[in-house]
Amino acid sequence: MPNIKQQEKRVRVAARQRLENLRYRSTIKTLTRRLRTAVEESSDVESEHRELVRVIDKAAAHGAIHRNTAARKKSQAARLVGAGAPAPEPAKSRGRSKAKA
Repeated sequence: MPNIKQQEKRVRVAARQRLENLRYRSTIKTLTRRLRTAVEESSDVESEHRELVRVIDKAAAHGAIHRNTAARKKSQAARLVGAGAPAPEPAKSRGRSKAKA
């Protein structure tokens, strides 16, 4: 138990911040599940993806998750959205060929 007034306040503030961080992380997990379901059902994928990315960016800005974690989660979401779409054709090589005749 804290004996100093400032320590008591820090305990209260830390508890409030912990709940806010938990809220962000939980929301990200929920929105990821919704996105996965939307991709499987192919219904309203873009809006679900946009909402997920918005919450991830907010969580990273507030310090609830690390910025690299945010980038990883956004990348996973983009791959998930891309997996639902038809695969693009491979790009043609523009560079010189390495094999000589």
